[in-house]
Amino acid sequence: MATSRMFQILILSILYFSSMILAASPTYNIQSYGAKSGGKSDCSKAFLSAWGRPAPPPPQPLYMCRRGAPSDYNVIGRSGSWLKFERVTGVSIYGGTLDAQGANLWACKNSGKGCPKGSTSLAFYNSNNIRINGLVSLNSQMFHILVDGCRNANLVNVRVSAPGNSPNTDGIHVQQSSGVTIMNSHVSTGDDCVSIGPGASNLWIENLACGPGHGISIGSLGWDMNEAGVQNVTVKTATFSGTENGVRVKTWARPSNGFVRDILFQHLVMVNVQNPVIIDQNYCPNHQNCPHQGSGVKISNVKYEDVHGTSATQVAVKFDCSKTRPCSGIRLDEVNLTFRDKPATASCSNAGGTADGVVKPSSCL
Repeated sequence: MATSRMFQILILSILYFSSMILAASPTYNIQSYGAKSGGKSDCSKAFLSAWGRPAPPPPQPLYMCRRGAPSDYNVIGRSGSWLKFERVTGVSIYGGTLDAQGANLWACKNSGKGCPKGSTSLAFYNSNNIRINGLVSLNSQMFHILVDGCRNANLVNVRVSAPGNSPNTDGIHVQQSSGVTIMNSHVSTGDDCVSIGPGASNLWIENLACGPGHGISIGSLGWDMNEAGVQNVTVKTATFSGTENGVRVKTWARPSNGFVRDILFQHLVMVNVQNPVIIDQNYCPNHQNCPHQGSGVKISNVKYEDVHGTSATQVAVKFDCSKTRPCSGIRLDEVNLTFRDKPATASCSNAGGTADGVVKPSSCL
């Protein structure tokens, strides 16, 4: 199977059939159709044969082929997604390793040459009741895992790994989705460990190790005038090590009807993080498409509770909110951040809220 299309079918089949090991679902032994494990043989015919067959009467264990992406980044680099699920229900992925071998494409991008945009390693669109447990994603060309337009997705014990200088390799990106849980996972990458886009709601992130990377980011939001908001997000028990940011909310300095509300950041540890706590509503790279404008995204009811550790810069807490729609309802509770064993500082602009308990640096709200 030399073509990109057939390769995608192969991997898609691998993941699809791994979803069927739930006790209540039919289970397929792919070896009985001629597949061989070990990652050195092409299993596509076996998977395609099994796909059209009824399940064997007694449930049997599933054996998966394991294989990385083609070394030529052009094969999947222009496809948008290497592995793509759309309008599916009840798919579960247990274990396995995806290696997109993105290094050559990153080098091309860094050289300034004309290169493909790159491909997301694993993408779910408009799907329900998704479970990913124990998956390892390595060296994605772009996003490692994308959840877009989905309901009820659980990502547990996921490990993402790419070099800290790899461009646009977000670990997990969630948008237009509700009921997404990310737990007990470790993300090391060159961009956001978890990025949260428009339309995300009821998102729970717990026990996450992040670093290297850009931290956990809500945004960037507000590029479009009519954009779905982000609400009911909890980030609990997370450690950020040597990251560019800890927890960040980022919006474009452009008019928009979007919003961010009801956010809880709780029990967070910062280890030499450049911007441990940051709201940036004046995002405007290269001063293009948004100079001298104010963000229309309304940020409200954001709580930071039990956040402690070390900042790599003196300004450990920065709330740079919109001049046209100031932040409101920000709450700091037991925040203790230091800078090189010295007091850190806080910076506020157009931000309102309260501080409770021990708060260091001193609150500027």
